[in-house]
Amino acid sequence: MKNFLVKLGLILFVVVLIRPVSANVSLVVLGDSLSAGYGMSQKESWVGILQQRWQQTYPSITLVNASISGDTTQGALNRLNGVIKTHQPDAVFVELGGNDGLRGFTPMAIKSNLLQIIERLQEEGIKVAVSQVRIPPNYGRRYSDMFADIFPDVTESTDTLLIPFFMEQIAVKPELMQNDGIHPNREAQDDIADIMEPHLLELLGKG
Repeated sequence: MKNFLVKLGLILFVVVLIRPVSANVSLVVLGDSLSAGYGMSQKESWVGILQQRWQQTYPSITLVNASISGDTTQGALNRLNGVIKTHQPDAVFVELGGNDGLRGFTPMAIKSNLLQIIERLQEEGIKVAVSQVRIPPNYGRRYSDMFADIFPDVTESTDTLLIPFFMEQIAVKPELMQNDGIHPNREAQDDIADIMEPHLLELLGKG
């Protein structure tokens, strides 16, 4: 009986130690200036706001901002293995393509890069969500439409989550935009965090 109680105590002790660890998840935001916090510190960005918020509400989630201002789909693809190795994420939110579009890269090249990013992540068993991205209409209706179609195409073919473009709710409010008319300002970051939080929790299965 004594041995049984000792063994039971050891099992319960191990369970208590293991359960919190196994519940921990890591989410990486792989984006460009819209997520990197252009013109402000990373702490002030919407990702930084969620990091601070989730320390209280979802302490088991580690949120990592691997976004770089000016990054393209090719640039992110080039550094992807390093991101995976360094952060070993359970999930990745991909917010990329805007800089490709603004530079007039071909939709075929953008689509190819995104597919390679998604497939590389899926090879590692990592959950993936992709942001819809749009560019200003002054690039021509045909190109803008072809560009916008990239994102539902790649998510449908890879069975990944497509998340609406948060800038569509921000750019219509001049008071939330920086002077360049492209980047959200500090005042917009809380709004973006509110927009993105339920989508990212859904990605993690916590929605």
